[in-house]
Formats: sequence, structure tokens, C-alpha cells
Amino acid sequence: MLGLASVPDYTTLYRFLKRLGNAPIHHALGATVRRLRGTQRTGRKRARVAVDATGLAPGAVSTFFVRRRHPHGQKPLPWRHWLKWVVVVDLDRQIVLSQLARRGPWNDGANLPAVVQAAAQDTRIGLVLAPIGSGLADAEFDSERNHTYIRRELGAQSVIPAKRGKKTWRVHGVRAEMRRAFPQRLYRRRALVESVFSAVQRKLSARAPGRTLPMQMRQALLLGLAFNIYRL
Repeated sequence: MLGLASVPDYTTLYRFLKRLGNAPIHHALGATVRRLRGTQRTGRKRARVAVDATGLAPGAVSTFFVRRRHPHGQKPLPWRHWLKWVVVVDLDRQIVLSQLARRGPWNDGANLPAVVQAAAQDTRIGLVLAPIGSGLADAEFDSERNHTYIRRELGAQSVIPAKRGKKTWRVHGVRAEMRRAFPQRLYRRRALVESVFSAVQRKLSARAPGRTLPMQMRQALLLGLAFNIYRL
């Protein structure tokens, strides 16, 4: 496909990745979003998006090997760190609009404005769905600041379950509205982002096995770009 007469040495790709910055990946991702926006018409003026995160394994060791290594119920040592891949997904078109990667564990609540703003550069957003987090690798976006940013800056509707803190705590603003009358039926569409994660893991990879953190982050960003190219 590339028109090469011979297979290059593996260090060729490694050196290329070392020179490749994150900015070209973001520009290429935006180009795929604009291309897909022109080829797929949903009939909606504003997009319905979901923000979520998943963890990528920092090594290339197979899970089957890990299970065989501990056959008698012994729990293997957990990873102290892993890579968190945060994405904004268009739920109707099933494409990645924007993304970022960083080392986990980390609370991604403060990252929501940046990643949503990057998605809004190429797509008009009308609804933002975000989870509260159900595990160590999941994101947690429940905060009044995130609701305020989405509704005031983007003019979009925000749906994030208000589950942080005890039920007896008094919450105010949009978080109080989320507790009082949560739009459960509308929130169900957030599960479609899991379909994107599943497709990426099945068709591309569930790992970022780089030896350094910048290399792992670059590999995660390339997953989102490769998925959008696959959707083309």
C-alpha cells in the first residue's frame, strides 16, 4: 500500500514516532472529522457527544500469559501506573472528535473543558454526556464547573450524574437538578462510547507499550486517528 520495495527496519518507525509531535496528530484528527462530517449526514444541527476515558495497558504482555503465570488464584501485582485515554465521541456518527492521553491514576474532571473545546472547533455540540467513573481507569467529570462551562461557553446541554459526595450533602446549581430529576433515558446513549472503545481494542489495540511516557501518549493518540481513518 505504501509502495515500498522492502520492509523498513523497525527503528525507522520508532525514530519517526520520536520526531512526530502531538500537534500533527490533532490536525490530522480534525481533518478526518471534517471529512466524515461531509460524508455522513445525520440531519441534526448539533452533535450529541459523550466524554469518557479508558485505560491502556503499558506493556505488551498478553493477559493470557498473566493468567497462566498465576494459575492458583494468586493475584498478580497490579500496575502502579497506566495510560488514560480520554476521548470525545460523536454518538451519532461513532467517530472520535478530540482526545488526550496522560498517565493514570488521575481525576479527569479538570480535563473536560479542554477536550470538549477541542471537539467544538470542528463540530457544533448540543449535548454532552459524561460518566461519574466506575473504576480506577474511568474518568470522573461530576462537578459544577464542568456543567457551567458546557452550558455557558458552548450553549449545550450537560448530563452528568451527581454522585460525588454523600447523599446527605447539599448540592447546588445544575448538580442539584441532576439529583432531583436526572434524565435517565437521555443518558442511556452514553453507552455508545463503549462501542467505540470496543472497536478500537478489537480492530487496533488495547495497549500503549512504549518504553517512555511521551511515546505511550503518542501511541494512544494514534489509536484515535487510526480509528477515524478506519471509519473513512
